[in-house]
Amino acid sequence: MTLAPTIDTQRLRLRGHVASDFDHFADMFASERSTFMHGPLTRRQAWFAFCGDIAQWDLFGHGAWGIERLKDGTFVGQVALNKPPHFPELELGWFMMEGFEGHGYAFEAAEMARSYAYVELGHDTLVSYIDAGNVRSIALAERLGATLDTTADTPDQEDCLVYRHPSPEALQDGGMEAYA
Repeated sequence: MTLAPTIDTQRLRLRGHVASDFDHFADMFASERSTFMHGPLTRRQAWFAFCGDIAQWDLFGHGAWGIERLKDGTFVGQVALNKPPHFPELELGWFMMEGFEGHGYAFEAAEMARSYAYVELGHDTLVSYIDAGNVRSIALAERLGATLDTTADTPDQEDCLVYRHPSPEALQDGGMEAYA
């Protein structure tokens, strides 16, 4: 069984999901916040999504991390390296729980997950599949240096934009921090 590695950033811990994360996950996916991620979902549907995110570690060697704040252990969101069968490419995805946006947590976690994909997993490209109406996720992708790739294949969903992240070489040349 492949488990999600635990990775600490300056303020966060990326760790495998634990059972207590599910209630937060289900609540978020039951809310209007999930509109851009195929929601809202019933609790049952959220359970299947949660388990699918976790199972990818064992099936594919990548998957979702729960994000917790180091200073108090609070669960603040999820960052993931996803490639279920209906995704054309490995995706870097994220969401934050209500009240934890605007602190740079999603950027910090996504940057570390991307570095992990490049350094530890040996990938040379990543995409983020983002609903065209999700302006906050588009802004984060662009802040991470990703650019709209209009030629990339999309999963079977309407209004999906593909943002391609800079290659490991481009990140290194740009002086961005590498996975440590």
